[in-house]
Amino acid sequence: MLNKAIFLLSLFFFAVVLNPVHAEEEEQDLHEKRMVLYKKTEAVTQIPWYYIAAIDQYERNSSEEDKDDQLVSISIPDELWYGIGNSSMIKNENIIQFFQGKGKDGSGDNKADPENPEDVLYTMASILLEYGPSHDEVKIALWNYYQRDLTVQTIMNTAKVFKKHNRIKLTDREFPVDTSYNYSYNNNWGDRRGFGGVRIHEGSDIFADYGTPVKSTTYGVVEMKGWNLYGGWRLGIRDINNVYHYYAHMSGYNDDIEVGQVVEPGDLLGKVGSTGYGPPGTSGKFPPHLHYGLYQDDGYSEWSFDPYPYLRKWERMSE
Repeated sequence: MLNKAIFLLSLFFFAVVLNPVHAEEEEQDLHEKRMVLYKKTEAVTQIPWYYIAAIDQYERNSSEEDKDDQLVSISIPDELWYGIGNSSMIKNENIIQFFQGKGKDGSGDNKADPENPEDVLYTMASILLEYGPSHDEVKIALWNYYQRDLTVQTIMNTAKVFKKHNRIKLTDREFPVDTSYNYSYNNNWGDRRGFGGVRIHEGSDIFADYGTPVKSTTYGVVEMKGWNLYGGWRLGIRDINNVYHYYAHMSGYNDDIEVGQVVEPGDLLGKVGSTGYGPPGTSGKFPPHLHYGLYQDDGYSEWSFDPYPYLRKWERMSE
């Protein structure tokens, strides 16, 4: 009986203690493998690796499928890959070129296979290279490929973050107000709001004193800054997971915060206030608080989702 108990205890220890570590190691290994492929693609095409990585990241977070465990998530349409007329989907690169397809052999196995990560990255880089490797040329190539401004903007912002940090595993997060100050919040996402017409509350309100520091929760790029009738002095940050982080009712901004700036978790953005519900400068119509909202983009549309579970998690991480 004692031996059986020890055996069960050892199984419990392995499942609870060792497996998370193993999963973390596998995740790290996956990021490292991706980086190797991105850098290899850069070496053979001269397209900077961070553009390739940003496209892959964007498609990973836009897919309806769970692609977190996939090495590469870029999906190039069959008609573009094989060419119109190549109905048999022949993977020979010469045949693909004959039918004016874009598929390329990046692995050296004499096949252009859309299921081969090296082929996919090489093909995507080659599509970009048709326009050139510079910032503006890549931007034009992305527009012609995706035909959507927000998609182009998101990919370019993500590339900017990857370039600055020279890595793709950026998973740290921070609570949006300084936790050393007094604050309180609850789950009020979806509640009714009356100012400006009946609408739902697309965020969580974090109540704190005037002047409480407001911080970036994530890695991303400042996309919007200025006054809004509802939100007062507000700020918007697009992160590397196709999520828009919205901060509203602030009393002002940190001096160095500008549109286009790369931020990371913990960076000071501004301070808590009670601005909004009126023309520029309106303040004091409600108790001071930070309105924090999250919006997901899937490549077609953008919608608000409940930030409360994430705030609870990031609060624990900040303790």
